[in-house]
Amino acid sequence: MTVVRETFHAQISQNKRRSILLVVIIAAILGVLGWFMGYYFAGDPAGAFLFVPLALGLAGLLSAGAYFSGDSLVLAASAAHEVTEREQPQLLNVVREMSLAANVPLPRVYLIDDTAPNAFATGRDPEHASVAITTGLLQKLDREELQGVIGHEMAHVRNYDIRFSLLVGVLVGSIALLADMLARMAFWGGMTGRGSRRGRDGDSGGAGVFIFFLGLLVAILAPIFASLVQMAVNRQREFLADATSVELTRNPYGLERALAKLATDQEPLEVANRATQHLYIVNPIKKLDMSARGLFSTHPAIVDRINRLRKLTGEAELDANSMRSLAGLD
Repeated sequence: MTVVRETFHAQISQNKRRSILLVVIIAAILGVLGWFMGYYFAGDPAGAFLFVPLALGLAGLLSAGAYFSGDSLVLAASAAHEVTEREQPQLLNVVREMSLAANVPLPRVYLIDDTAPNAFATGRDPEHASVAITTGLLQKLDREELQGVIGHEMAHVRNYDIRFSLLVGVLVGSIALLADMLARMAFWGGMTGRGSRRGRDGDSGGAGVFIFFLGLLVAILAPIFASLVQMAVNRQREFLADATSVELTRNPYGLERALAKLATDQEPLEVANRATQHLYIVNPIKKLDMSARGLFSTHPAIVDRINRLRKLTGEAELDANSMRSLAGLD
């Protein structure tokens, strides 16, 4: 058990380092976008630097809004309603067990009226956390499997993944917003922007044209690159939350069966969208092949997640064709 705990702590430390790196990369992308927008308006490199703090300030304001009210917006967008112990005694009992095991305060519990099985956690810290579960999850999982899923979500709460998901989601969205503004300038203004005119009229016309089109390229690639980095870190956090769930429940089999059931279920989650899909325990939108490992995947392949859990118990690895059997469908 000591070795396992050391492994968990090492993974948590590694994820913290990756998270800091991600924030630095996103801040740098925002600064670059701000510089190119400044060059377009100011017409010279020195003046363009004045727009860098403006871009970072906009991202800061949006992040502050997400920090204090982002979870409420996510829950409202998911059509989730809060439930009490009288309404859902077993669910609240399991959540209480897992919060005690994780040594975090009891989160608020929400229910989403949808038959597709799924769940997510949100909030800015363990003291202001919420867990949302679909009715389909309660209907299709037994208690052990439900414990595994709730343990996974409580791991996100304990590891502060919930804060990271809210803030980084907004920062990536800020990049998309600024990149769209820069692309519109290029599309509607063409080479008539102030920076381009000054470049044409001065001695460095060729350099001005080059910088303008380089900015257009940055506007196209920046949101893609930021999303790729975000998804890569998110996939690692899902692996860590799975492992932490096993630490909390002392039972890898419940989460293994739950993941298999969620992976083989064909019902779409109607309230999910691309802004919230990364929050859920499994991708609620597009039905990916269970062995897919694409760069644009918000979650690791389910079969990889199950096999990492099996390594904890020394069991043989599972292939995608055996998923239905593990889920109890064959």
